Amino acid sequence: RGCPSACICTSDVLSCSRQTLQRVPRALPPTAATLDLSHNAVSLLPDGWLAAVPLLQALHLGHNHIGELSPRAFLNASRLRHLDLSSNRLRAVEAHYFQALESLEELLLYNNRIARVDADAFAKLGALRKLYLSWNNLTSFPFGAVRALGGHGLRTLDLSSNSLGSLPVEELAALPEPLRNGLYLHNNPVRCSCPLFLLLRRWKQRGFSSVRDFFEEHTCRVADAAPRSLVKLLHYSHTFENCSGGPEPPHPVPFPATVGRALLLACNASAPAAAYVWISPHHEPIGHPGTANRSLEVFRNGSLRIAAARPWHSGVYVCLAISGHRNFSRLCEVNVTVQYPKPDGETFSTGLTTLLGCIASLLLVLLYLYVPPCRCARPAPASPPQECSAQSSILSTTPPATDAPSRRASKHVAFLEPVGEARDGTARPASGMDGPDAKHPKVLQLRSDTESISSVFSDTPIVS
Repeated sequence: RGCPSACICTSDVLSCSRQTLQRVPRALPPTAATLDLSHNAVSLLPDGWLAAVPLLQALHLGHNHIGELSPRAFLNASRLRHLDLSSNRLRAVEAHYFQALESLEELLLYNNRIARVDADAFAKLGALRKLYLSWNNLTSFPFGAVRALGGHGLRTLDLSSNSLGSLPVEELAALPEPLRNGLYLHNNPVRCSCPLFLLLRRWKQRGFSSVRDFFEEHTCRVADAAPRSLVKLLHYSHTFENCSGGPEPPHPVPFPATVGRALLLACNASAPAAAYVWISPHHEPIGHPGTANRSLEVFRNGSLRIAAARPWHSGVYVCLAISGHRNFSRLCEVNVTVQYPKPDGETFSTGLTTLLGCIASLLLVLLYLYVPPCRCARPAPASPPQECSAQSSILSTTPPATDAPSRRASKHVAFLEPVGEARDGTARPASGMDGPDAKHPKVLQLRSDTESISSVFSDTPIVS
């Protein structure tokens, strides 16, 4: 329903490619999610022309004659995620071109005639992931304007094959790492310089795709008077052997802090600058006087004050000094770590407590293995058998040592029944001790003579 003539319509795709169309179709099917108008002669996009396709997600307008866009050209395309405007006749990217495309993830603008990009052209594109601007006439680009997009999700920025004569090295170094990995700058006549060479060499060492995949295509211009005096910057690195990178950039200065405390971060500047900008760990630029709610303040001397530290304030803060138009220089990096205060009673760290516990356990094990257990002292020869506790009596086959060679009396241990009382109240002896005629004595006799030593039960009473 509503399929234009000379177009092909399916359930959610409308293709009008290569139909020599000079204007966009008036009737569009409302179910279309993909609209292909590429390889035609369209030069104008009417205001609100996409109101009929509210479900549109992909729009292909490549290889047409579009020279500019009206402020309301994409007014009704809030769900659009992919926009292809490549190979057209655009001469600039104005701030109002893509403001309505809040869901846009991929924007193709390569192979146009773009010589200028407004600093706010992509400010409203919070969902943007890939931006292609190669094969245009750009001589400069607002890198500071896309820094915030890099923190939100911008991963690919293709500026290759343009007319960039110089690059702000400090601004490039301050971009988020995922964006630097996908920042393509090859095939540009940039002026050769040691900072640029050292920057690209560092990116190569870190394996960034932007340098690794186009190693041979990174060129620079040796002489301004000879525009064609281009040399492969990374391939012939011996040309820049006099460039000294010096020591690696120092690690950020650690700055421990406690939750709720106020922090003051100093910007190490040898000479006053025109202005100072701090880059927060969330990749947000903070200039004087600070944020709107004054939770972060930047003073005239470049110091950054955090009113009340919170855990989300942790991270690396970068101080940049601005001495002129787009002339940034990095002054310092501070690594803030915000932690909760420790309880007052906590005197030992967890690691020290664990170590002491392990040492104590090891000592107990060694004592158990190498220190002999406590034994009863052997009784003296003249001591009676009763001196040794009956509860810890040990029957040993080794006879006690004695100095008297004529000693023949054996050591006898008798297990006696408790003394009871007779029915008339008088004490009676225990069983087995009634005398020589006792019939059931229970006596354990130990012999320690020249014969074998054994334990026996005998009916013969003990003769002392």
